[in-house]
Amino acid sequence: MTKSFYITTPIYYANSLPHLGHLYTMILADCVHRHKEQRGFETYFLTGTDEHGINIERAAERAGRTPQQQADYVVSYFTKMTSAFGLDTEHGGYDTFMRTTYPFHAEGVSKFWRQVAKSKTPKGREAIFKGHYEGWFCAPCAAYKTEDEYTKPEQSDQPPLCLIHETPLDRVSEDSYFFRLSDYGDALLELYESRPDFIRPEGRRNEVMSFVRGGLQDLSVSRLRSSVNWGIPVPDDPAHTIYVWFDALTNYITAIGYGNEERERVVGFKKFWPGLHLVGKDILRFHAVYWPAFLLAAASVDASVEVPRGIVAHGMWVDQAGRKMSKTLGNTVELDVLQKHFPVDAIRYFCLRDMVFGQDGRFGYEALIDRTNSDLASGLGNLSSRTLTMIDRYCEGQVPSGRIPEEKLLAAKRSGIDTDETTIAGFVEHARDDFLLHFENFAFSRALEVAWSIVARVDKMISDAKPWDLAKDENQRETLNAILYRAAESLRWLCVLLYPVMPESAQGIYAQMGLGGADNSKDLLSGIDPAELKWGGLQVGTRIGEVKPLFPRIDKGKLMSEIKADQSSGTHTTEADAVPGAATAAETQPVPPMKHATEADAVPGVAEVHSTANAQRDEHQAIEGLIDITDFTKVELRVGEVLTAERIPKADKLLLLSVDIGEEKPRQILAGIAQHYEPEKLVGRKIAVVSNLKPRKMRGYESQGMLLAASVGEEGKPVLATFTEEVPNGARLK
Repeated sequence: MTKSFYITTPIYYANSLPHLGHLYTMILADCVHRHKEQRGFETYFLTGTDEHGINIERAAERAGRTPQQQADYVVSYFTKMTSAFGLDTEHGGYDTFMRTTYPFHAEGVSKFWRQVAKSKTPKGREAIFKGHYEGWFCAPCAAYKTEDEYTKPEQSDQPPLCLIHETPLDRVSEDSYFFRLSDYGDALLELYESRPDFIRPEGRRNEVMSFVRGGLQDLSVSRLRSSVNWGIPVPDDPAHTIYVWFDALTNYITAIGYGNEERERVVGFKKFWPGLHLVGKDILRFHAVYWPAFLLAAASVDASVEVPRGIVAHGMWVDQAGRKMSKTLGNTVELDVLQKHFPVDAIRYFCLRDMVFGQDGRFGYEALIDRTNSDLASGLGNLSSRTLTMIDRYCEGQVPSGRIPEEKLLAAKRSGIDTDETTIAGFVEHARDDFLLHFENFAFSRALEVAWSIVARVDKMISDAKPWDLAKDENQRETLNAILYRAAESLRWLCVLLYPVMPESAQGIYAQMGLGGADNSKDLLSGIDPAELKWGGLQVGTRIGEVKPLFPRIDKGKLMSEIKADQSSGTHTTEADAVPGAATAAETQPVPPMKHATEADAVPGVAEVHSTANAQRDEHQAIEGLIDITDFTKVELRVGEVLTAERIPKADKLLLLSVDIGEEKPRQILAGIAQHYEPEKLVGRKIAVVSNLKPRKMRGYESQGMLLAASVGEEGKPVLATFTEEVPNGARLK
């Protein structure tokens, strides 16, 4: 029986045009989908747009369009983007571009609403009930805001501002249907505990569990139709419109047939569900808390409904200075500039190689140029060109035999090469196994690092053997052939491994090797399971094709001048410029900040040499200058190892760390060191942690401890306390 695999991106809010964040998530999903296809799964890849809600109505009104025209306009840009970057169906990408304005989606949402409405919560109460809501609502977030999620204006007659979008909130006071989320806390925690890989990476799982343990509030899932007309009516109560998130999240099952099984070309809900959701960390709560709770409710009356296969959250792109990208700062990456100046596969490779999955990554044009020149032009591209060119020149364009006859072994050894072919074969096979392990665990950067170890190893083998010298000695003909065969066979394995990441380039190299030709090489690579590769599979006598450079070296100075000229021309304005606060509701909903959290508070996760833990004793110290041993013993210091580190949206100074201090579960700690330490460089570092500090919430995150650091210079630059000798996690400092 064929295995099935279903992967989705978020459906992007259709009030603004696509940007780098959309592109990145789609590239990730496309790579996973292609990889699973290679591994023998029948795959289905979904992306699309969320087209309902008040934000669409307002964007349409500003643009002089109807809501449907607004959605159509944005979708046209999404389809152009997916085609330009090889992510559409025609190029082997997504299977469906989902739109929530499709009539069949409304049918499925209505059925799902009725199923949830019929269900009882784990506490025996109605899952959906009617009540009254009064409070502040952010249209760009498509979410209601509590006091810790907005700033109060200086003038009392002005509405508060959303902390995410810095736009005025709407005051809402109206009847609403509510989902009784508060009854599902224990059920969700049981789900997370029983399936540790349900939310990945682990730091995100800890974050969600902490949020749920803090207590859940019932969730408004409708708006009065008089307030929000653009949406799906509540079944049996058309005076209400289904709230955007209940509507939007349901697309993952309506797209494959839930509630509309009779429609033409339906792919099969039972066949592909449950699916894997790939999302940005900023919308993790909606997918990892609200969506599973909705599904648990529906499952109590319909056994075919299950929670997702899992939710995998990636980080966000920041600029080279570590700042969040925005039009105001002028540090955005324009998609048309990317598409104009860079090969698509170079962009795909950079996205997976330079961002450690789950953490934020730095995106800059110069960094992309450097990576393209070093890894692709001088690395993989050079290996391909030199190997195939030498086969063409020295072997009449045909793959030679890799076998060295016994009588020629001595001559080969004298040339300095390893006559045992299993050495290079074993290295490549081991690298393949590591690559697959990392790829399956979403450690894409590590997987590609392993793949490039093959490139480096084969390059060294060629440089050491000097085939150009061997070709001058007829007695070394078999040695020359063996070197070129090993290089070509390694290249074949690399094509198979790298196909999901760089499909066009892998196909190009494969075709140049004479394996399948340019027309059907894609189909061949998509059907080759890298786990089944056997060394020696490259047939002797295979005639190579025309050798062409796939990654021409980029003139950095020239290209940067062209990019700056494009940027200064002002021709890359997006719809978002004309729509204040128009960040996507499906892309920009971070865990809300906590009440009164300011940048001045951003150092509770860092204990300086004069630790803030001792601040309450400052007056006593000022008088006596000394402390008693009993004061010191109150502070418990332990050795911790940083497992994950990432930046927090809208907090320039804060990092969110997951730290192992020898307990059953890692600690989540906030530290005000983001301006001095890059997150990725902290991972694996041993630090000192104040472990008995009372937990404190900031920016919506609970900090469960404090780091120990020195305060250096007039500006008080933090320098983390660490260890020069190996110490176990959890060891106590005395």
